[in-house]
Amino acid sequence: MRDTIFFCPNVMKENIEQTTLQNGLKILTDKMPDVRSATIGFFFKKGSRHEPLELNGISHFIEHTVFKGTERRSALEIAKEFDRLGGNFDAFTMQEMTGFAMKTVDQNVAQAFDLLADILTNPRFDETDLTRERQVIIEEMRMVEDTPEEYLSEIFSRAYFPHHPLGLPIEGTPETVETFDQKVTKDFHRKVFQPANLVIAVAGNIEHAQIVELAEKFFSSRPANFDDEKIAAPKPDAPILLKKKRGLEQAHLIMATPWIEAANERRYAAHLLENILGSGTSSRLWQKIREENGLAYAVGASGASFQDCGFFSIYAGTAPVQLGKVIDLAIAELKKIKREGVTEEELKLAKQQSVASILLSLEDSSSRAANLAQLEITFGRQIPVEETLKNFEKVTAEEIQELAQEFFQTEKIALAALGNLNGLKIDRERLEV
Repeated sequence: MRDTIFFCPNVMKENIEQTTLQNGLKILTDKMPDVRSATIGFFFKKGSRHEPLELNGISHFIEHTVFKGTERRSALEIAKEFDRLGGNFDAFTMQEMTGFAMKTVDQNVAQAFDLLADILTNPRFDETDLTRERQVIIEEMRMVEDTPEEYLSEIFSRAYFPHHPLGLPIEGTPETVETFDQKVTKDFHRKVFQPANLVIAVAGNIEHAQIVELAEKFFSSRPANFDDEKIAAPKPDAPILLKKKRGLEQAHLIMATPWIEAANERRYAAHLLENILGSGTSSRLWQKIREENGLAYAVGASGASFQDCGFFSIYAGTAPVQLGKVIDLAIAELKKIKREGVTEEELKLAKQQSVASILLSLEDSSSRAANLAQLEITFGRQIPVEETLKNFEKVTAEEIQELAQEFFQTEKIALAALGNLNGLKIDRERLEV
């Protein structure tokens, strides 16, 4: 399942500087003078949910193919330069963001920026390379079908968000990917991967002025294309989907309910409820299903929040004959927290866990750069650590119970299971909370 990105604050807001170019490109830096690393991130505030249905998967396709060569560098030269710079590189496509980030030593910032900017602004999109990469991505799709957790996630998403881009696989389908020729790819790249959709976030031992100068060199001459196209909000369904798949030793389960959107003020209470129910070894689901009953090795809960919706989900993998019992135990925990709430001890532990996670993440330039971009894209501002800690501290047990009572509704619970299910039948009555 997709994990929630919980938006961590930045420790020293006075170390953060921001510049916006006339074409809409935003540049954010977070100076960390006591480290020798720097992370340069190019984050586009567009992802798979912003694609037309017939182009499902093209953002992911572009994420792959920009590395196949530019007007200045061959694919091999790009690979060698990444190795020479000695950095860690990550590229990803999500539903609402596409990102490219590189961590390197501070003395290589200019070279690393040049490399990333060249890849993203001048991809060659050679037809031979595109043909080869289409086949690579189709093989990636087949890998998903061979990975039960990922396959179930795709089955669930399609049923939970029917007829909406959020329900479609990020990598697309064989039918859509086969249409991504040079013209289609170039046109989409020109329209979407452009300055008005871009946040450049850099954290580490850097100077803001240097990053602005580099950004202006590559992007200032590129025109603005402010896209205010509204994306329709999805209407979540509540399917009960049992899919038989032979050859699996385990049965895999997802249960989900609607949840808050990313910028909702109740996100602090929601995050704590996620922790109490299913994040960590002291959580209720871990203790009840794994420790007390020995029914699963992997079990947990998390929230996924988007700009206009979200869902809370429970995941478990267990022997097929035990799947019904795992479902019953999970439902019992939802029912208990909805009717009885949480204890003060649970709430205190969840707060301590959340604060520790935030503070530890802020020691790393990669986390800091990602947070800069995520906060800007979601909230339009940087959130200082003091504000977040106060908001966590203010959360009450009553607020958490109110969330459970609002969202844990029998008629809105979705369930998807995959495996050799041995004739298992689940009806809505069994999911009563």
